[in-house]
Amino acid sequence: MKVSIVIPVYNEAAHLDACLEAISRQTVQPLEVIVVDNNSTDDTIRLAEQYQFVQVLSEKRQGVVHARTTGFDAAKGAIIGRIDADTIIPKTWVAQLQAIFTNRSIAAVSGAPHYYDFAFSKIADGIDLPLRAHLAHKLGDNNFLWGANMAVRRSAWISVKSTLCHAKNLHEDFDLAIHLQEQGLRVDYDESLVAGVSSRRIDTGLINYVKYTMASPRTYAEHGLTIRRHMYPVLAVCWLGYAPARLIYRGYNHKTKTFSFTQLVSATNSRVDPTANIA
Repeated sequence: MKVSIVIPVYNEAAHLDACLEAISRQTVQPLEVIVVDNNSTDDTIRLAEQYQFVQVLSEKRQGVVHARTTGFDAAKGAIIGRIDADTIIPKTWVAQLQAIFTNRSIAAVSGAPHYYDFAFSKIADGIDLPLRAHLAHKLGDNNFLWGANMAVRRSAWISVKSTLCHAKNLHEDFDLAIHLQEQGLRVDYDESLVAGVSSRRIDTGLINYVKYTMASPRTYAEHGLTIRRHMYPVLAVCWLGYAPARLIYRGYNHKTKTFSFTQLVSATNSRVDPTANIA
């Protein structure tokens, strides 16, 4: 079972190099690595082209949902791994996917995060893990997928791609999971499938952060799934922790492992909301 890795990108020069370096160190190399450029204006593509194992595609329709689809359609592996440009996968990630998909009943899977650029990463991971496991348990046969650390069988992708939604303010990964399960296909959450991700999603204004997180139950509501009610307690925890988490993230330099007041108040380039950046 060969693994293709698809990475949608939009102005990700600050993160993509570390992501691709991690892929190059895999104990089992993927069949291919597809970086899908979604109209980047920085050095993202120049960085991607420095890696001989990377295939760069272009998707002019703005939005991660379109870039995702272009990459998935081009993938040749029996398993399509999907990560973000700020994802740093452990060296056994590809091998672990191959092991997971030996279970023929699994159509798709996503795993857990390790927040590598957060000062108290063990605390953040320790809070996130039980919340994610609780939500997966409550959702049951309507489980979620998480685009920063997930994979889907190519055969399953082909069977559902024509049914998927392309609207703003929805999570395209959640939408994919819903459509897979509507066809009776199994979507798993495996907490042992861990990948490093940035905490930068917290570095935005409160209103924008709430809008972004509300895309989760909104995606379920779009499909008439009342089971979305189980998401609100989890989101409440996220909202309560927003202010201290953002301060900690902004003030911490994970490369030097130091706090800096200058860094805390300096301007940053926030991550574009992938649920709103859709044309």
